[in-house]
Amino acid sequence: LFMGQEFAQGAEWAEQQGPEWWLLADDYHSAGDHRGVQALVRDLNAVYRATPALWQRDTDPGGFRWVLGDAAEDNVFAFLRHAADGTPLLAVSNFSPVVREDYRLAVPAEVPAWRELLNTDDIGYGGGGIPVGAPGALKPVDGGLRLTLPPLATVFLGPLR
Repeated sequence: LFMGQEFAQGAEWAEQQGPEWWLLADDYHSAGDHRGVQALVRDLNAVYRATPALWQRDTDPGGFRWVLGDAAEDNVFAFLRHAADGTPLLAVSNFSPVVREDYRLAVPAEVPAWRELLNTDDIGYGGGGIPVGAPGALKPVDGGLRLTLPPLATVFLGPLR
């Protein structure tokens, strides 16, 4: 991200004027949208720092595995990232404008329960607030998770510890 992109500045950054901080001002009618992007970037950075699977093994092919890469008709893809100790992160993106309910994804059997780490559809980011499942643990059944995928959103899930 470059200066201003962390809060969805539309104009290209210009040295002569700096970032458009007024986009976050209380009296600006769309400030909530810009604050939502700012909150998402803040939380994404926090998840990144706290989740070694996102930054360890970047250049190691063993650090990545497709879970779903061929569901073009659904506009959904999912993949796993693995930390050096094998701890996975499941990333699921729904690029369609519709909610995908009861969407099944095969997940590793060695993870008995998952938890939501980040959901870009969170109300705090300007999304609709659609949860991927019931609060608490998301437990695989017959080797698969059944999730509700919010529209136009990405969800990060990690093992419940």
